[in-house]
Amino acid sequence: MDGRKRSDIKPGARVQVVQKQDQRSGKLTEGVVDRILTNSSTHPHGIKVRLVGGVVGRVKTIIPNLQKASAKPDSETAR
Repeated sequence: MDGRKRSDIKPGARVQVVQKQDQRSGKLTEGVVDRILTNSSTHPHGIKVRLVGGVVGRVKTIIPNLQKASAKPDSETAR
């Protein structure tokens, strides 16, 4: 999933961003969204976010949460 729609990005999501100084090279930085900085609902170059740790960049990829996909039923409810 790409990062051009604000509604697709939530604080706590794992994403890959391009920092301003890495735009030419396209180097991606992976991290967890701390805060969404773009106010508009979409942006053609990606929604700008601040990651935990202070890195600011535009979201290029949203990494799916694999924990939800592989969730196993609680042993008590499976009985």
